[in-house]
Amino acid sequence: MTLVRWDPFRDLEDVSSRLNWMFRRPALPQTNGTNKETMIVADWVPSVDVSETEGEYQIKAEIPDVKKEDVKVTVEDGVLTIQGERKYEKEEKGKKYHRVERSYGSFIRSFTLPDLVDEAKVKAEFKDGVLNLQLPKSVKAKPKSIEVTVG
Repeated sequence: MTLVRWDPFRDLEDVSSRLNWMFRRPALPQTNGTNKETMIVADWVPSVDVSETEGEYQIKAEIPDVKKEDVKVTVEDGVLTIQGERKYEKEEKGKKYHRVERSYGSFIRSFTLPDLVDEAKVKAEFKDGVLNLQLPKSVKAKPKSIEVTVG
């Protein structure tokens, strides 16, 4: 029989991860000194899709009802950060809300970029509530084929 040492903090981390998953909030990264991703407490977190082609990475973030002026994208020290704010609609006289399920307030998402990304050529486009980021790979990262001749 093998003895397993009980770690109460591991159980707390498991519960925290499950709650974060249930409420669709990313867990805070471990602070082991090597992880550059940071999560600041935010009111809500936009959903993102991250994809890759031969020439670039692409990030699409859903941020409906957020004005272009209220979104900021930065790239610094290999970390891409998207931050902004969705402002709560003003209450109108004679209008009663029966349910408010959408989240309002500030948001922030950070991603550690692969070394292959050419940070100087990152492009952002905001259209129809979707922020589309193009992160081109550097020329040195693109695969190159070499013809081998047998002689």
